[in-house]
Amino acid sequence: MNKRFYSNGKLLLTGEYVVLDGALSLAVATKYGQSLTIEEIDGPKIIWQSLDEKSATWFEETFSIKQITSLPTPQEDISNRLFQILNAAKQLNPKFLDSENGFKITTQLDFPRNWGLGTSSTLVNNIAQWANIDAFSLLKNSFSGSGYDIACAQHNKPITYQLKDKKPIVKEVDFNPSFKNYLYFVHLNKKQNSREGIEQYHSNKENAKFAISEINDITTKILESNTFENFRRLIDAHEAIISKITKQVSVKQLLFDDFEGSIKSLGAWGGDFVLATSEVNPTDYFKKRGFKTVVCFDDMVL
Repeated sequence: MNKRFYSNGKLLLTGEYVVLDGALSLAVATKYGQSLTIEEIDGPKIIWQSLDEKSATWFEETFSIKQITSLPTPQEDISNRLFQILNAAKQLNPKFLDSENGFKITTQLDFPRNWGLGTSSTLVNNIAQWANIDAFSLLKNSFSGSGYDIACAQHNKPITYQLKDKKPIVKEVDFNPSFKNYLYFVHLNKKQNSREGIEQYHSNKENAKFAISEINDITTKILESNTFENFRRLIDAHEAIISKITKQVSVKQLLFDDFEGSIKSLGAWGGDFVLATSEVNPTDYFKKRGFKTVVCFDDMVL
């Protein structure tokens, strides 16, 4: 009998970067995610196939189960990452993959890979379910990051996320603003490398500890916000704080300085999606500037 696991994608609405240092952050699971289907086969090997949102193969490899724990690992980066995750999973649960049989594994994305909604985090969470281990531990042993994306993979509602003593505190919250029809997610046509963004933050974060209480306050006020103008003021203040910490120019100033609404980066600055606020559908504005992927709130947020 085949087994199938599914994990939600993610967007970090507040607390980018400073979530790593304990800031209270607001994140949403997306209607897009990734599945992992497992079929037993004869022989101690794994046939791996990864499909994109159009069911086209973007990665495939066949390897013996013994290869997962042996060195050297394959040189190709995707293979390397996959071996890292599977090896870490086996260390957390030695009985994982302890079988005379093998497996045909098929992963299927609901979203384009360059959208940055969590190709890696959804995979980690799916493998953790398969291996019957803690997904946060698997993330820690295979990737870097705060873990908010793992929390989104596991929750079907918006959440607040905070690291306390390096342990995740996750709470489901109501975030369904009355002005949600004025909120749009715009893709910047490139995927930002989260690891590079984190490294850049760590090299410039001397002011971070002073800003965390401000970000905590903004996150709390956003959840309580009942007017569109107040929400805009809060995300503008958030952008100014992160800009100062990371010594980066805000995306609005850099790309959309004539846009009448507010724009906020989501996650590592410089790629993936941004949040745009506008009382008038801004799709034409962004399309004229070459940004053709504009998704309204209800079509994105789970």
